[in-house]
Amino acid sequence: MFAVHLMAFYFTKLKEDQIKKVDRFLYHMRLSDETLLDIMARFQAEMQKGLGKDTNPTASVKMLPTFVRAIPDGSENGEFLSLDLGGSKFRVLKVQVSEEGKRNVQMESQFYPTPNEIIRGNGTELFEYVADCLADFMKTKELMQKKLPLGLTFSFPCKQTKLEEGVLLSWTKKFKARGVQGTDVVSSLTNAMRKHKQDLDVDILALVNDTVGTMMTCAYDDPYCEVGVIIGTGTNACYMEDMSNIELVEGDEGRMCINTEWGAFGDDGALEDIRTEFDQELDLGSLNPGKQLFEKMISGLYLGELVRLILLKMAKAGLLFGGEKSSALHIKGKIETRHVAAMEKYKEGLANTREILTDLGLEPSEADCIAVQHVCTIVSFRSANLCAAALAAILTRLRENKKLVRLRTTVGMDGTLYKIHPQYPKRLHKVVRKLVPNCDVRFLLSESGSTKGAAMVTAVASRVQAQRKQIDKVLALFQLTREQLVGIRDKMRVEFEYGLKRDTHPLATVKMLPTYVCGMPDGTEKGKFLALDLGGTNFRVLLVKIRSGRRSVRMYNKIFTIPLEIMQGTGEELFDHIVQCIADFLDYMGLKGAQLPLGFTFSFPCRQASIDKGTLIEWTKGFKATDCEGEDVVDMLREAIKRRNEFDLDIVAVVNDTVGTMMTCGYEDRNCEVGLIAGTGSNMCYMEEMRNIELVEGDEGKMCINTEWGGFGDNGCLDDIRTQYDKEVDEGSLNPGKQRYEKMTSGMYLGEIVRQILIDLTKQGLLFRGQISERLRTRGIFETKFLSQIESDRLALLQVRKILQQLGLDSTCEDSIVVKEVCGAVSRRAAELYGAGLAAIVEKRREDQGFEHLKITVGVDGTLYKLHPHFSRILQETVKELAPRCDVTFMLSEDGSGKGAALITAVAKRLQQARREN
Repeated sequence: MFAVHLMAFYFTKLKEDQIKKVDRFLYHMRLSDETLLDIMARFQAEMQKGLGKDTNPTASVKMLPTFVRAIPDGSENGEFLSLDLGGSKFRVLKVQVSEEGKRNVQMESQFYPTPNEIIRGNGTELFEYVADCLADFMKTKELMQKKLPLGLTFSFPCKQTKLEEGVLLSWTKKFKARGVQGTDVVSSLTNAMRKHKQDLDVDILALVNDTVGTMMTCAYDDPYCEVGVIIGTGTNACYMEDMSNIELVEGDEGRMCINTEWGAFGDDGALEDIRTEFDQELDLGSLNPGKQLFEKMISGLYLGELVRLILLKMAKAGLLFGGEKSSALHIKGKIETRHVAAMEKYKEGLANTREILTDLGLEPSEADCIAVQHVCTIVSFRSANLCAAALAAILTRLRENKKLVRLRTTVGMDGTLYKIHPQYPKRLHKVVRKLVPNCDVRFLLSESGSTKGAAMVTAVASRVQAQRKQIDKVLALFQLTREQLVGIRDKMRVEFEYGLKRDTHPLATVKMLPTYVCGMPDGTEKGKFLALDLGGTNFRVLLVKIRSGRRSVRMYNKIFTIPLEIMQGTGEELFDHIVQCIADFLDYMGLKGAQLPLGFTFSFPCRQASIDKGTLIEWTKGFKATDCEGEDVVDMLREAIKRRNEFDLDIVAVVNDTVGTMMTCGYEDRNCEVGLIAGTGSNMCYMEEMRNIELVEGDEGKMCINTEWGGFGDNGCLDDIRTQYDKEVDEGSLNPGKQRYEKMTSGMYLGEIVRQILIDLTKQGLLFRGQISERLRTRGIFETKFLSQIESDRLALLQVRKILQQLGLDSTCEDSIVVKEVCGAVSRRAAELYGAGLAAIVEKRREDQGFEHLKITVGVDGTLYKLHPHFSRILQETVKELAPRCDVTFMLSEDGSGKGAALITAVAKRLQQARREN
């Protein structure tokens, strides 16, 4: 028993001595946590450099865009071919991807050799050989008559400008075929396949790096996978980067897979303090000295050679094999990475070490075997550490891109070193988790390698292509040509004339209502005025103080809500509620009993017989109060004041908010003759020559016409541009068949049009994985304010996803892009329709006044115009294009419905006074 203990003690002591000896000799290869964090920071800086347009040319880590913009979502289906060229063998694969969300893949493949004379010969012969192998595979598998899409895995650095094109930057590993560098490899293969045009009917849809293939293979099984890493003959990594960070590619929307080509990290000297004499010696003896320096410290092609160089030097120094060296130990490539893996096996490692060293013509002692095994451990451990540091940099970048405190992600792994080395995966995982404690990382082994990945990229490209066609078909319905816009402008002009003429007015959809506002402010207005503003769910009461001369206006207001039961109750209840609000305001301002002139902004279609009489034609914007349509709203307000019997007011004018907008801007700019509202509702007014208004007596001067253009198209004249989505919104509204132009342009309806489109796209399986959430089924849930937020240029897709999440929509990055496009199509059409209508009115004013060119100002109000990031620009551009002889200035109105109502009241009082004096 004592002898056994003595032997165990002797062996432990021997092992400790040998490990210390090797540690001292290779101390420079052991990397501390601090050093790894430093390498991680250096790699982050290199990534940034590679992504920048100006810095990329000098960057060693090239960060190549792959034009792979989406990962599999499970809806891919069909048959695909895949080729994998880049390793010691060349593989052809047929992949059958099944649909119905089962994520089922069936594969048939065949390996072909890659002889040295082919991979180091002429480029044309290399691609002809690949085409011959593909033709052989098609024949063997009886695929000759099928037209199949193909993905090419090409495991060398390529510069891509699209998914199906790639210019070879440089050969790596053992490949050296002449005349390929600087040319498009897809074209080369396509040309080679022409020889077999009778047998091969193949479309190359995607050129994929093996690392990207690995990521895509794993992403098919795990949607969280957004990183791919290969640690095999060579080493590389790819990941999904935000397009907004990729300066080398046009566009900011969505994400794209970046092939880092991290093997070249350090080629600019960034790792000189880490590299040892052995790394330098290995590099000098390689096919590409000074290149791929990071790869040469990590990958399977080089680890065995590093171990050989170390053993040779230790033997020369008398630290191994009693100073003896065999001739085999002097031969480059004699120790391979598979030998390193075998020597590090848990139980049989020492026995394997003895056997491998003996095969090299050495006579190792027990101590030698322990020392050599520890050399292998240090070399492979350093490889795992360096890989972990670079991977940790990528994971940190992903987390920061997503602005997350904690990231959950999956890394797809492949490569012979990672697969066959017994300790490698465990070491890599442990170091990564230590370096990025705020990332929950799952490592997923790619089962069928990069070839299946190329087929998955092709399947995704195929799916995206088909989906894109369907999405574009829907979006095309909202794209108006110049001819269509000219047609709309001209139809609107015709409707204006119908509305102004006595005979055609009853049938006109654009009612052209006289407002009896006959003058604009001239700066002499003064006094205190009350203004009421009713036009939506909020009701305002204002006190407006106007001072003459200095054109100064001060306002005090209070906002009251109008509950739905009042909006849709009886007329008496509605006006009693309004009077209650006025009483509260007068109390609040200490004005009870004051006899103030009042202007009533009433933003619904009214037929006026004078400035203080307005008969409601019909409710809009969700109001449904009974016994109001066909009644004079001023009389109804007066009766409600009488019923309350607390105060009396001088109701001077009933005003539309559009007219108020024009008056407010007219107070500042005398060229202002048009008022436009682009908000919850849609309307326009303008100053018309009295001689053109057949509904009102007199030919002298001008009068403001409230067009009520929201009804344009109610006679079917817009049916050629109305979509199924417009019809669905109309049918679900409170007033089907009415206000059709408004329903295509105003803030109350745009969000609802978007919702209808999203439902349809989801039903077609083009959005939200085909799942319609309960929230999306809810009418009115997609408010127009969301369009403004989603279309903001400053908003990253991540924030778009957050908005969609608030709506109960679990969206992918690709979904967010589509939603943004839908919002853009709907709002652009609305702005163009507004522009066409406005062009009709400014052209009419130019012609009426007989001008060659007209300079005119349009006063504008409304949340859509004010808050939407692109609406105002598109509207203005459309007017410029459709009315080129009009110089139109757009002026934002400050509180048209409050200040404007007071100004109209003030102008009316001034004109009354002038009439009395005359």
